[in-house]
Amino acid sequence: MTGRLPQASAYARAGVDIVAGERAVDLIKPAVRSTWGGLAAAGRGDGPRVLGDLGAFSGLVALGNAYTDPVLVSSTDGVGTKLKVAIALDRHDTIGRDLVAHCVDDILTSGAQPLFFLDYVAMGKLVPERLASIVEGIAAECRANGCALVGGETAEMTDVYAADDYDIAGFIVGIVERDRIVDGSRIAAGDLVWGLESSGLHTNGYTLARKVLADFPLEDGYPGLAGTVGEALLATHRSYLPAMRPLLAEGIVRGMAHITGGGFEGNIPRMLPGGLAVELQWGAWRVPSIFDLIQREGRIEFAEMTRVFNLGLGWVFVTSDADAEMVRALTPDALQVGRVTEDDGEGARVRLLGAP
Repeated sequence: MTGRLPQASAYARAGVDIVAGERAVDLIKPAVRSTWGGLAAAGRGDGPRVLGDLGAFSGLVALGNAYTDPVLVSSTDGVGTKLKVAIALDRHDTIGRDLVAHCVDDILTSGAQPLFFLDYVAMGKLVPERLASIVEGIAAECRANGCALVGGETAEMTDVYAADDYDIAGFIVGIVERDRIVDGSRIAAGDLVWGLESSGLHTNGYTLARKVLADFPLEDGYPGLAGTVGEALLATHRSYLPAMRPLLAEGIVRGMAHITGGGFEGNIPRMLPGGLAVELQWGAWRVPSIFDLIQREGRIEFAEMTRVFNLGLGWVFVTSDADAEMVRALTPDALQVGRVTEDDGEGARVRLLGAP
């Protein structure tokens, strides 16, 4: 014995702490495993289920025999610079929920139910408790949507990120029977356009919003907002799966659009066959006050607001006129926000009637 104190490893001195990484894995294991039971339950015993355990090089999911002609549907996304708000407030429990909900909604546009999810977290300095908070949010939203969190990757990258900075990405795989795929091909002129309200900015437009509100303390309230500026900006992305599930089961949904980056004009046409357009009635849904604040303080033209933000309308779907009563009965918070029309070829394929 020399009496010398143990030294940090060369890798730790270079900026990567393996011990912290191992502690982080121990902290997140319960949250990850908590998402697996819901997937087995959704399969009713003969459907998808997670195989193996944490620690393998890959995650395994068996489909079972609950499907006749299954089609796998996948997507990947991040949460953009909404991370900067979470970092500034040192609040990391909601950003994981945003990540999962965004990915769930993207595959939902095809009618898919989520199967499993993987995450990627890159940090300037690995703080196990911070990582655990992020992953617990991911796991909570996975449980809420019947989706298994089967794996992920955490990278400590001191040469790329500042100590408190991090980035996250999500990867989702869902499933739908081939004859239940929703691709917009049945949409016709005269169909009804329905909307589901958003919870706020969701995960888009934060670079502009943060610049406009740079002088507004995140911890302070503001007239018109229900809470603080920071709380309004961190409002969790809504998953539309629970609202849409009963309608999809009835087979009456003809098309769906997730209103993300690009706003109305950038997303609604993605569900439309050629030759068709949509007319939306401005005022048919509520616009959260945070959007009014951003527009006013940034002196942003209304047309640009509709191209950047969801303006309170996070989800749009189409049914026939004949199915209106069923929509109202099965999804009471669905709002009739417009109609499908013929495209006159002379302007945008999304027209806002009565807009300011």
